[in-house]
Amino acid sequence: MSSANRPRRSCLYMPGANARALEKAKSLAADAVILDLEDAVAPDAKLEARKTVCDAVNAGGYGQREVVIRINGLDTEWGLDDLSAAVEAGPDAILAPKVIDGGDIDRLDNALSRAGAPKELGLWVMIEMPKAILNIKDIAEAAGRTRLAAFVMGTNDIAKELRAVNDPARTAFQTFFGLTLAAARAYDIIAIDGVYNDISNAEGLEAEVRQGRLLGFDGKTLIHPSQIEVTNEIFAPAEADVAQAKDVIDAFADPANKGKGVLKVNGKMTELLHLEEAKRIVAVNEAIKAMEAN
Repeated sequence: MSSANRPRRSCLYMPGANARALEKAKSLAADAVILDLEDAVAPDAKLEARKTVCDAVNAGGYGQREVVIRINGLDTEWGLDDLSAAVEAGPDAILAPKVIDGGDIDRLDNALSRAGAPKELGLWVMIEMPKAILNIKDIAEAAGRTRLAAFVMGTNDIAKELRAVNDPARTAFQTFFGLTLAAARAYDIIAIDGVYNDISNAEGLEAEVRQGRLLGFDGKTLIHPSQIEVTNEIFAPAEADVAQAKDVIDAFADPANKGKGVLKVNGKMTELLHLEEAKRIVAVNEAIKAMEAN
């Protein structure tokens, strides 16, 4: 499955110290599982959690789910050892917290190389600090020279750092979201929305997932399995959009339209720039169908 078109609708955090939770993740419908060594693990349990997570990844059994290990920051006593152990375990990606500039991305990438990480190992980073937003272009530009592949919004940390009130509209986060998404799209980086904390509020979750989809995120991080179904549904391409995308692809492939930059497809003016997005929609839809079939 192409990494660029891999579904990342639902990215479920699983506490690294909980072996039962890591096992349960193998049966859940999440597109990605983030095995967490940072916020979900108390300091005195960090070493045990590292072993538990790496053993789980080594054992496999996660199928087509993308497996990501969130390490502690390199500036902590656990970070570098987390990174080295994670590389040896062989997940699909490593998620690093609290980056603030492009130099952080270079340091992480260099550490991955020294640990023997293959080029295809993805580097995901949390966007959760004010300095990260002030330096978001610098961070995003590092994608061209490193393994940087994804931005993950750390909304709980953003709220804390801004001393913000988190209202249902997420008013305080909109600048963070807008700048991060602009940088992600400019430099071809995946963008994943932050978590929704109120597990019991299904309506609130749905509203926030819809807002994230409206803003342009590729998916959402989750904290409970009950949040997966609605997130997958909302972030999946709609049937009508898939049908239109296929018609756009067929229209531009028609020899009668060779050389044309603008076509009318099902009554809609369609340019070549829409062709690329149509191909992405169809590819993501096919990848979702393939995952659901297994």
